Amino acid sequence: MTESRFLHLGGVRDVETFRHYLRVEQLTIPCDPEIITGAAAPLAQPLKCNGRTVGNRFAIHPMEGWDGTAEGEPSEKTLHRWRYFGRSGAKLIWGGEAVAVRHDGRANPNQLLLNGKTRDSLARLREILLVEHKDTTGTTDDLLVGLQLTHSGRYSRPNQKTVAEPRILYHHPILDSRVGVDASYPLLTDGDVKQIIDDFIVAARAAQELGFNFVDVKHCHGYLGHEFLSAHSRAGDYGGSFENRTRFLREIVEGIRAAAPGLEIGVRLSAFDSVPHKPDPTKSMPGKLGPGIPESFQELIPYRWGFGVNTENPTEMDLSETELFLSLLSQLNIKLVNISAGSPYYCPHIQRPAFYPPSDGYQPPEDPLIGVARQLEVTRKLKEKFPELVMVGTGYTYLQQFVPFVAQAAIREGWVDSVGLGRLVLSYPQLPWDLIAGNPLQRKLFCRTFSDCTTAPRNGLPSGCYPLDDYYKNSPEGGQLKEIKNRLRKAAGS
Repeated sequence: MTESRFLHLGGVRDVETFRHYLRVEQLTIPCDPEIITGAAAPLAQPLKCNGRTVGNRFAIHPMEGWDGTAEGEPSEKTLHRWRYFGRSGAKLIWGGEAVAVRHDGRANPNQLLLNGKTRDSLARLREILLVEHKDTTGTTDDLLVGLQLTHSGRYSRPNQKTVAEPRILYHHPILDSRVGVDASYPLLTDGDVKQIIDDFIVAARAAQELGFNFVDVKHCHGYLGHEFLSAHSRAGDYGGSFENRTRFLREIVEGIRAAAPGLEIGVRLSAFDSVPHKPDPTKSMPGKLGPGIPESFQELIPYRWGFGVNTENPTEMDLSETELFLSLLSQLNIKLVNISAGSPYYCPHIQRPAFYPPSDGYQPPEDPLIGVARQLEVTRKLKEKFPELVMVGTGYTYLQQFVPFVAQAAIREGWVDSVGLGRLVLSYPQLPWDLIAGNPLQRKLFCRTFSDCTTAPRNGLPSGCYPLDDYYKNSPEGGQLKEIKNRLRKAAGS
């Protein structure tokens, strides 16, 4: 399929045209012909998890806004985003925010940090969300709110936005050079890992004391937890075998259960990956990078630096270890699982399908709907194999005004338990409640995947929906982003 045949969803006026396109292109995306609202709506049905009731089938994905203080506390922009989370009406807030468990593991100098100095301010975030949620839905009794705990590992930039300070588990033949390290760069020792595990445990106990219902031990998108799963080449207690590569998770879970009994644990997982991609230099045009192509990997076979990939062809997935990991979660009585894929740093079309790439990205190498279908289909297969797990799905935002039709079908047909929304909540936070309450949908607020929410932080600005949210559009940062994009266009065209 060529780019000229990509369907521009913003111009499609009716769901039957969209359904016809899915049939013609043989895309495995479920899509209902009409939306059901009210008490009988599939998306309004409650969900049971370890004895708790979650009031509907919408979840809000964790997002990190590059907008905290240097000390790791929320700013007014952070509060703005969490008000949106509460106002959405979604009854599962998955982590709300990617919060670092220690300073050197922050993804940027403005990432939130959970420690003794920031506790009160993080408690305020939760309180603001609860107030907004009750004002919208009338109750918080069936609301489940978590906090995503993270260490950014290879992608740590704790002190300066433009200076990487990677904390790596192994040397990667492609990614090392992208973060500015060579073969002499030190690896995290097993002693370092044990300290990080302790930091996760301390942070989890603090989250429980602040009233959060669960913590997410993050294992996705190339960050530290995800890198453990691909640490085939690492020596010692935390690399090599599957047992060793999952020791990090198992020791964190054991510690949390001892230090914070009763606290639920979830895991957001990149269930499959791909070899890193780059723009095709032979197909670039003035002001426009080429489509993504895989980095050369032929000399790296068998490929020992991925998780959920075919070692003989790492552009293809292999879910055998993914299924082993989900079996482990089930054995550990971890029921909350959020299925994602890939990484925004090296294969964004896998992780977050978009028609318009961020400033440091590449043009889509495939119809982004193929990426959506891939994520939905993988989640369906995993849910079918592990019915005891409560699975949150990812990849819906690109569907734009057809999110409601696909989300409803996915729930109704049992593909997933809860539909996760990320970027879309920045532009149209009240979508879940509008759907459930039967309010008219506001077509103009659906995210069009312009990727400004990624381009902004890639260039040192807070993340937000600059095209559609007046809070960001009319801010000083909005003007700066326009200047940055114009400068980047000129540079790409020169």
